Amino acid sequence: MTRGWWPVIVRNATRGLVLGYKVSGADTFRLRLLGLMFRPSLPQGEGLLIRPCRAVHTHFMRFPIDLVFVDGDNRVVHLIPAMAPWKLSPTVREAEAVLELPAGAAGATAVGDQLELI
Repeated sequence: MTRGWWPVIVRNATRGLVLGYKVSGADTFRLRLLGLMFRPSLPQGEGLLIRPCRAVHTHFMRFPIDLVFVDGDNRVVHLIPAMAPWKLSPTVREAEAVLELPAGAAGATAVGDQLELI
């Protein structure tokens, strides 16, 4: 996905679920660095897709988030539900991007599921 196409809808094609209907992209150094830091909340339906990315932190955040790690084909390779503020995720070698969602928004998403960006 190139800059200028944001926001997008992220759908779990395997399960027929919309994970976010207003997902922004962090595809520059500055946007990846800032991520969701200092935001008061992340409303349901919103999210952030960080690319390229293999690990994230939740320093300076005020709320937990679901992390969905995906490979270059947008297939889920790792999940971390409700990661608390001030934590550091593991590095997921096969990940090309990380989708950050409000806690609980990843729902029934599982490793191996196919995501699509609309």
